[in-house]
Amino acid sequence: MNKNDLIAAVAASTNLSKVDAASAIDATLAVITKALRKRDRVLLVGFGTFQVARRKASEGRNPKTGEKIKIAAANVARFKSSPALKEALN
Repeated sequence: MNKNDLIAAVAASTNLSKVDAASAIDATLAVITKALRKRDRVLLVGFGTFQVARRKASEGRNPKTGEKIKIAAANVARFKSSPALKEALN
């Protein structure tokens, strides 16, 4: 499912227009992104938690040449699913 599919599904299940559904989804993603930039956790009960984690610097290899390269440390978004979501999938 891509973003357009998600917009269509939300519009169909909420009786919103596709434009309104797209605005709601865009706003939701923007709020989550803004919270993660501030290093806040975003907890969606029954779905899961988004949070920022620090990935350490590491050493890798260029697959083409085999040459060693340094991979810089970075902040990454992590998602941990809730027990309810895990149960719904199994």
